[in-house]
Amino acid sequence: MTLEIDLEREKLSRDLLGEGYLELDEAEREVVDEMAREEPTVENVTEILDEQASFWDRMADRVAAVGGSWTFIFGFAAAMALWVVSNVILLKPFHAEFDPYPFIFLNLLLSTVAAIQAPVIMMSQNRQAMKDRAAAEHDYSVNLRAELEIMSLHDKIDDLRSTRLHELLTAQAETLDQLRRQVATLSAKLP
Repeated sequence: MTLEIDLEREKLSRDLLGEGYLELDEAEREVVDEMAREEPTVENVTEILDEQASFWDRMADRVAAVGGSWTFIFGFAAAMALWVVSNVILLKPFHAEFDPYPFIFLNLLLSTVAAIQAPVIMMSQNRQAMKDRAAAEHDYSVNLRAELEIMSLHDKIDDLRSTRLHELLTAQAETLDQLRRQVATLSAKLP
């Protein structure tokens, strides 16, 4: 069975790609393998990668989703405005401001948030880039498979057409032979 499958893979790769099976790159071999096994190429790459993601990968994605939203921007702007208003207007008359102008503690908090949020967002972007690469590789496999299947169908249709043409020519030759015999028979009967 293995030899039969290997011969089929070799034939598919030679017929469709013009190279031997072992000369193909990994993606092309995978497509030829799927064609030989008659398996579909369809899979949801993003879903598979999401299932394999660690807790920290999912956390980075959530932080990036929140940190890259208008809700975060407006909420953060409101928190900063409340901070400034609290320290300048509400608490100043009572000499209870916890971060007087020039808001050094607020600057420290903003710097800390930025220092933590930036690498987390970059981690999420790296994961998204990995998903994009995997999706592009999968798209390449699907497209290659479709192209090879179409080429295979063209070959089959060409074979059918040539077989049908051969059958028609054979039938036509037989009909011509019968007509010649009938003409010869009729000619022999005429005086």
